[in-house]
Amino acid sequence: MKELRINFTDFWEGFIPEKSLIYQFLSQYYQLSIVPRPDYLFYSCMGYNYLNYPDSVRIFYTGENLVPDFNMCDYGMGFHHLQFEDRYLRFPLFLIHKGCWDELERLGGEKDVTPELAQRKFCNFVYSRNKQQTDPLREDFFMKLSEYKKVDSGGRYLNNIGGPVADKLDFIKQYKFTIAFENSPVSGYATEKIIDPMRVNSLPVYYGDPCISTDFNPASFVWVKDRQSMDAAIEEIIRLDRDDEAYLNKLRQPWFSKDIQAFYTNELLRFFRNIFDPPKEKAFRTTRFGYVGIYQRDLKRTAPLSKNYIFNKIWGAIDKLSAIKTK
Repeated sequence: MKELRINFTDFWEGFIPEKSLIYQFLSQYYQLSIVPRPDYLFYSCMGYNYLNYPDSVRIFYTGENLVPDFNMCDYGMGFHHLQFEDRYLRFPLFLIHKGCWDELERLGGEKDVTPELAQRKFCNFVYSRNKQQTDPLREDFFMKLSEYKKVDSGGRYLNNIGGPVADKLDFIKQYKFTIAFENSPVSGYATEKIIDPMRVNSLPVYYGDPCISTDFNPASFVWVKDRQSMDAAIEEIIRLDRDDEAYLNKLRQPWFSKDIQAFYTNELLRFFRNIFDPPKEKAFRTTRFGYVGIYQRDLKRTAPLSKNYIFNKIWGAIDKLSAIKTK
Protein backbone atom coordinates (compact mmCIF):
# COMPACT_ATOMS: atom_id res chain seq x y z
CA MET A 1 0.00 0.00 0.00
CA LYS A 2 1.12 3.54 -0.69
CA GLU A 3 2.39 5.36 2.39
CA LEU A 4 0.70 8.65 3.32
CA ARG A 5 2.27 11.15 5.71
CA ILE A 6 -0.71 12.93 7.26
CA ASN A 7 -1.82 14.99 10.24
CA PHE A 8 -4.97 16.52 11.73
CA THR A 9 -5.53 19.92 13.32
CA ASP A 10 -8.24 22.39 14.38
CA PHE A 11 -10.81 19.67 15.09
CA TRP A 12 -13.28 19.76 17.95
CA GLU A 13 -12.41 18.95 21.55
CA GLY A 14 -12.12 15.22 22.13
CA PHE A 15 -11.26 14.44 18.50
CA ILE A 16 -8.84 11.49 18.29
CA PRO A 17 -7.32 11.16 14.78
CA GLU A 18 -6.74 7.40 14.90
CA LYS A 19 -10.38 6.78 15.88
CA SER A 20 -11.84 9.09 13.25
CA LEU A 21 -13.75 7.73 10.26
CA ILE A 22 -11.31 9.48 7.92
CA TYR A 23 -8.31 7.68 9.42
CA GLN A 24 -10.02 4.30 9.68
CA PHE A 25 -11.34 4.50 6.13
CA LEU A 26 -7.99 5.53 4.65
CA SER A 27 -6.14 2.81 6.58
CA GLN A 28 -7.96 0.21 4.46
CA TYR A 29 -6.26 1.50 1.31
CA TYR A 30 -3.06 3.27 2.44
CA GLN A 31 -0.29 2.91 4.99
CA LEU A 32 -0.75 5.93 7.27
CA SER A 33 1.83 7.81 9.32
CA ILE A 34 0.88 10.82 11.48
CA VAL A 35 3.88 13.13 11.35
CA PRO A 36 4.62 16.73 12.45
CA ARG A 37 5.35 17.88 8.89
CA PRO A 38 2.76 16.05 6.78
CA ASP A 39 2.32 15.88 3.05
CA TYR A 40 -1.44 15.98 3.58
CA LEU A 41 -3.21 17.91 6.33
CA PHE A 42 -6.81 17.39 7.42
CA TYR A 43 -8.19 20.38 9.30
CA SER A 44 -11.50 21.64 10.61
CA CYS A 45 -13.02 24.94 11.72
CA MET A 46 -12.06 25.14 15.41
CA GLY A 47 -8.87 27.12 14.95
CA TYR A 48 -6.27 28.47 12.57
CA ASN A 49 -3.31 26.18 13.19
CA TYR A 50 -3.66 24.90 9.62
CA LEU A 51 -2.12 28.19 8.46
CA ASN A 52 1.21 26.89 9.75
CA TYR A 53 1.26 24.13 7.10
CA PRO A 54 1.88 25.98 3.81
CA ASP A 55 3.69 23.01 2.25
CA SER A 56 0.93 20.48 2.94
CA VAL A 57 -1.97 19.61 0.68
CA ARG A 58 -4.80 20.91 2.85
CA ILE A 59 -8.12 19.08 3.12
CA PHE A 60 -10.86 20.85 5.06
CA TYR A 61 -13.61 19.01 6.93
CA THR A 62 -16.30 20.93 8.77
CA GLY A 63 -18.34 19.84 11.76
CA GLU A 64 -20.44 22.99 11.53
CA ASN A 65 -22.69 24.61 8.92
CA LEU A 66 -19.84 26.32 7.08
CA VAL A 67 -18.85 26.39 3.41
CA PRO A 68 -15.18 25.46 2.83
CA ASP A 69 -12.94 28.40 1.99
CA PHE A 70 -11.27 27.18 -1.20
CA ASN A 71 -8.85 30.11 -1.08
CA MET A 72 -7.29 28.32 1.90
CA CYS A 73 -7.87 24.63 1.26
CA ASP A 74 -7.01 22.48 -1.71
CA TYR A 75 -10.00 20.23 -1.07
CA GLY A 76 -13.10 20.50 1.06
CA MET A 77 -15.53 18.07 2.66
CA GLY A 78 -18.78 19.64 3.78
CA PHE A 79 -22.57 19.53 3.80
CA HIS A 80 -23.73 21.91 1.12
CA HIS A 81 -24.80 20.74 -2.33
CA LEU A 82 -21.85 22.25 -4.20
CA GLN A 83 -20.01 21.35 -7.37
CA PHE A 84 -16.43 22.56 -7.70
CA GLU A 85 -14.28 20.55 -10.09
CA ASP A 86 -12.61 17.67 -8.20
CA ARG A 87 -12.12 19.71 -5.05
CA TYR A 88 -15.32 19.12 -3.09
CA LEU A 89 -17.14 16.18 -1.53
CA ARG A 90 -20.49 16.41 0.19
CA PHE A 91 -20.15 14.18 3.26
CA PRO A 92 -22.88 14.86 5.85
CA LEU A 93 -22.07 15.02 9.54
CA PHE A 94 -24.48 12.25 10.53
CA LEU A 95 -22.21 9.74 8.78
CA ILE A 96 -19.39 10.18 11.30
CA HIS A 97 -21.44 10.59 14.46
CA LYS A 98 -20.49 8.12 17.22
CA GLY A 99 -20.45 4.89 15.27
CA CYS A 100 -23.28 5.70 12.83
CA TRP A 101 -21.15 4.63 9.86
CA ASP A 102 -20.89 1.12 11.29
CA GLU A 103 -24.68 0.98 11.73
CA LEU A 104 -25.67 2.07 8.22
CA GLU A 105 -26.07 -1.49 6.95
CA ARG A 106 -28.38 -2.36 9.86
CA LEU A 107 -30.36 0.86 9.53
CA GLY A 108 -30.77 0.29 5.81
CA GLY A 109 -32.13 -3.21 6.30
CA GLU A 110 -35.49 -4.58 7.38
CA LYS A 111 -36.79 -3.08 10.60
CA ASP A 112 -37.87 -5.00 13.67
CA VAL A 113 -41.15 -3.20 14.39
CA THR A 114 -43.23 -4.82 17.13
CA PRO A 115 -46.58 -3.70 18.64
CA GLU A 116 -44.81 -2.88 21.90
CA LEU A 117 -43.13 0.10 20.24
CA ALA A 118 -46.50 1.88 20.06
CA GLN A 119 -46.89 1.56 23.83
CA ARG A 120 -43.86 3.65 24.75
CA LYS A 121 -43.91 7.08 26.34
CA PHE A 122 -44.98 10.00 24.13
CA CYS A 123 -42.14 12.31 23.05
CA ASN A 124 -38.72 13.55 24.11
CA PHE A 125 -36.55 16.62 23.57
CA VAL A 126 -32.78 16.51 24.31
CA TYR A 127 -30.89 19.77 23.78
CA SER A 128 -28.38 21.99 25.53
CA ARG A 129 -28.24 25.18 23.47
CA ASN A 130 -30.74 27.89 24.27
CA LYS A 131 -33.03 29.96 22.07
CA GLN A 132 -30.40 32.65 21.52
CA GLN A 133 -27.96 30.12 20.01
CA THR A 134 -30.38 28.22 17.76
CA ASP A 135 -33.36 28.68 15.47
CA PRO A 136 -36.20 29.72 17.85
CA LEU A 137 -38.62 27.40 16.04
CA ARG A 138 -37.19 24.48 18.00
CA GLU A 139 -38.26 25.85 21.37
CA ASP A 140 -41.55 27.14 19.98
CA PHE A 141 -42.38 23.67 18.65
CA PHE A 142 -41.54 22.08 22.00
CA MET A 143 -43.87 24.49 23.80
CA LYS A 144 -46.68 24.04 21.28
CA LEU A 145 -46.54 20.23 21.30
CA SER A 146 -46.42 20.26 25.10
CA GLU A 147 -49.93 21.71 25.08
CA TYR A 148 -51.13 18.30 23.83
CA LYS A 149 -49.05 16.10 26.15
CA LYS A 150 -45.97 16.56 28.28
CA VAL A 151 -42.78 16.33 26.23
CA ASP A 152 -39.95 15.02 28.40
CA SER A 153 -36.89 17.26 28.09
CA GLY A 154 -33.76 15.33 29.02
CA GLY A 155 -31.05 17.80 28.02
CA ARG A 156 -29.58 20.72 29.93
CA TYR A 157 -31.98 23.17 28.26
CA LEU A 158 -35.62 23.30 29.38
CA ASN A 159 -35.03 20.17 31.44
CA ASN A 160 -38.21 18.95 33.13
CA ILE A 161 -37.24 15.46 34.36
CA GLY A 162 -34.96 16.38 37.26
CA GLY A 163 -31.64 16.62 35.45
CA PRO A 164 -29.85 15.84 32.18
CA VAL A 165 -29.73 12.23 31.03
CA ALA A 166 -26.45 10.33 31.02
CA ASP A 167 -27.08 8.38 27.79
CA LYS A 168 -29.10 10.01 25.01
CA LEU A 169 -29.83 6.86 23.00
CA ASP A 170 -30.84 4.91 26.08
CA PHE A 171 -33.23 7.74 26.94
CA ILE A 172 -34.87 8.36 23.58
CA LYS A 173 -35.49 4.66 22.86
CA GLN A 174 -38.20 4.83 25.52
CA TYR A 175 -40.29 7.22 23.38
CA LYS A 176 -42.53 6.98 20.34
CA PHE A 177 -41.40 10.38 19.02
CA THR A 178 -38.17 12.40 19.21
CA ILE A 179 -38.02 16.12 18.42
CA ALA A 180 -35.08 16.17 16.01
CA PHE A 181 -34.49 19.82 15.11
CA GLU A 182 -31.18 21.13 13.78
CA ASN A 183 -29.59 24.23 15.29
CA SER A 184 -30.18 25.98 11.98
CA PRO A 185 -31.96 25.19 8.70
CA VAL A 186 -29.18 24.98 6.11
CA SER A 187 -29.34 23.06 2.85
CA GLY A 188 -27.34 19.84 3.19
CA TYR A 189 -26.73 20.28 6.93
CA ALA A 190 -28.01 16.97 8.33
CA THR A 191 -26.51 15.95 11.66
CA GLU A 192 -27.04 13.27 14.29
CA LYS A 193 -30.36 14.92 15.18
CA ILE A 194 -32.26 12.82 12.65
CA ILE A 195 -30.30 9.58 12.74
CA ASP A 196 -30.05 9.14 16.53
CA PRO A 197 -33.77 8.38 16.97
CA MET A 198 -33.63 6.10 13.93
CA ARG A 199 -30.94 4.04 15.64
CA VAL A 200 -33.41 3.14 18.41
CA ASN A 201 -36.67 3.07 16.39
CA SER A 202 -38.04 6.33 17.76
CA LEU A 203 -39.89 8.31 15.10
CA PRO A 204 -38.03 11.58 14.32
CA VAL A 205 -39.90 14.88 14.13
CA TYR A 206 -37.42 16.68 11.90
CA TYR A 207 -36.67 20.31 11.06
CA GLY A 208 -33.54 21.61 9.38
CA ASP A 209 -32.08 20.58 6.04
CA PRO A 210 -34.62 21.51 3.33
CA CYS A 211 -32.98 18.85 1.12
CA ILE A 212 -33.14 16.09 3.73
CA SER A 213 -34.87 13.78 1.24
CA THR A 214 -31.56 13.51 -0.64
CA ASP A 215 -30.47 10.95 1.95
CA PHE A 216 -33.56 10.13 4.02
CA ASN A 217 -36.98 8.80 3.09
CA PRO A 218 -39.50 11.56 3.98
CA ALA A 219 -42.20 8.92 4.59
CA SER A 220 -40.19 7.64 7.55
CA PHE A 221 -40.41 10.75 9.75
CA VAL A 222 -42.61 13.75 10.51
CA TRP A 223 -41.16 16.66 8.54
CA VAL A 224 -41.56 20.20 9.84
CA LYS A 225 -40.50 22.14 6.77
CA ASP A 226 -41.02 25.65 8.15
CA ARG A 227 -43.00 27.64 10.72
CA GLN A 228 -46.09 27.53 8.52
CA SER A 229 -46.11 23.72 8.62
CA MET A 230 -45.71 23.48 12.40
CA ASP A 231 -49.45 23.10 13.19
CA ALA A 232 -49.91 20.44 10.50
CA ALA A 233 -46.93 18.49 11.87
CA ILE A 234 -48.40 18.58 15.37
CA GLU A 235 -51.74 17.35 14.02
CA GLU A 236 -49.91 14.47 12.33
CA ILE A 237 -48.12 13.57 15.56
CA ILE A 238 -51.41 13.56 17.44
CA ARG A 239 -53.00 11.36 14.75
CA LEU A 240 -50.16 8.85 14.92
CA ASP A 241 -50.12 8.93 18.71
CA ARG A 242 -53.81 8.01 18.82
CA ASP A 243 -53.66 5.34 16.09
CA ASP A 244 -51.21 2.57 16.95
CA GLU A 245 -51.44 0.84 13.57
CA ALA A 246 -50.82 4.08 11.66
CA TYR A 247 -47.82 4.77 13.91
CA LEU A 248 -46.36 1.30 13.37
CA ASN A 249 -46.91 1.50 9.61
CA LYS A 250 -44.96 4.74 9.47
CA LEU A 251 -42.23 3.26 11.64
CA ARG A 252 -41.88 0.39 9.14
CA GLN A 253 -40.94 2.75 6.31
CA PRO A 254 -37.27 2.53 5.15
CA TRP A 255 -35.16 5.23 6.76
CA PHE A 256 -33.06 6.04 3.69
CA SER A 257 -33.86 7.13 0.16
CA LYS A 258 -31.01 5.00 -1.30
CA ASP A 259 -28.31 2.49 -0.37
CA ILE A 260 -26.58 5.12 1.65
CA GLN A 261 -23.58 3.12 2.83
CA ALA A 262 -22.66 2.00 -0.69
CA PHE A 263 -23.21 5.49 -2.09
CA TYR A 264 -20.99 7.34 0.38
CA THR A 265 -18.34 4.61 0.43
CA ASN A 266 -17.96 5.00 -3.33
CA GLU A 267 -17.98 8.80 -3.10
CA LEU A 268 -15.38 8.87 -0.33
CA LEU A 269 -13.07 6.44 -2.11
CA ARG A 270 -13.33 8.32 -5.40
CA PHE A 271 -12.55 11.63 -3.66
CA PHE A 272 -9.54 10.28 -1.76
CA ARG A 273 -8.13 8.35 -4.71
CA ASN A 274 -8.11 11.57 -6.70
CA ILE A 275 -6.05 13.28 -3.97
CA PHE A 276 -3.67 10.56 -2.83
CA ASP A 277 -2.98 8.35 -5.83
CA PRO A 278 -1.16 10.94 -7.99
CA PRO A 279 2.18 12.41 -6.82
CA LYS A 280 1.80 15.03 -4.08
CA GLU A 281 2.82 17.92 -6.34
CA LYS A 282 -0.14 17.19 -8.59
CA ALA A 283 -2.61 17.30 -5.70
CA PHE A 284 -2.34 21.02 -4.94
CA ARG A 285 -5.35 22.97 -6.18
CA THR A 286 -5.14 26.43 -4.63
CA THR A 287 -2.28 28.86 -5.13
CA ARG A 288 -0.03 30.81 -2.81
CA PHE A 289 0.46 33.66 -5.28
CA GLY A 290 -1.39 36.72 -6.55
CA TYR A 291 -4.25 38.14 -4.53
CA VAL A 292 -4.95 34.72 -3.02
CA GLY A 293 -1.49 34.91 -1.45
CA ILE A 294 -2.30 38.33 0.00
CA TYR A 295 -5.60 36.97 1.32
CA GLN A 296 -3.80 34.06 2.99
CA ARG A 297 -1.14 36.28 4.58
CA ASP A 298 -3.77 38.70 5.89
CA LEU A 299 -5.79 35.86 7.40
CA LYS A 300 -2.74 34.43 9.13
CA ARG A 301 -2.01 37.82 10.65
CA THR A 302 -5.54 38.60 11.79
CA ALA A 303 -6.99 35.14 12.57
CA PRO A 304 -6.35 35.18 16.36
CA LEU A 305 -8.33 38.45 16.57
CA SER A 306 -11.25 37.30 14.43
CA LYS A 307 -14.81 37.10 15.74
CA ASN A 308 -14.96 33.43 14.78
CA TYR A 309 -11.86 32.59 16.81
CA ILE A 310 -13.10 34.49 19.86
CA PHE A 311 -16.60 33.06 19.45
CA ASN A 312 -15.28 29.49 19.49
CA LYS A 313 -13.31 30.18 22.67
CA ILE A 314 -16.29 31.77 24.44
CA TRP A 315 -18.76 29.09 23.29
CA GLY A 316 -16.42 26.34 24.48
CA ALA A 317 -16.08 28.02 27.88
CA ILE A 318 -19.87 28.36 28.19
CA ASP A 319 -20.34 24.66 27.39
CA LYS A 320 -17.80 23.65 30.04
CA LEU A 321 -19.42 25.94 32.63
CA SER A 322 -22.89 24.59 31.84
CA ALA A 323 -21.64 21.04 32.24
CA ILE A 324 -20.16 21.85 35.66
CA LYS A 325 -23.39 23.47 36.87
CA THR A 326 -25.50 20.47 35.86
CA LYS A 327 -23.33 17.86 37.59
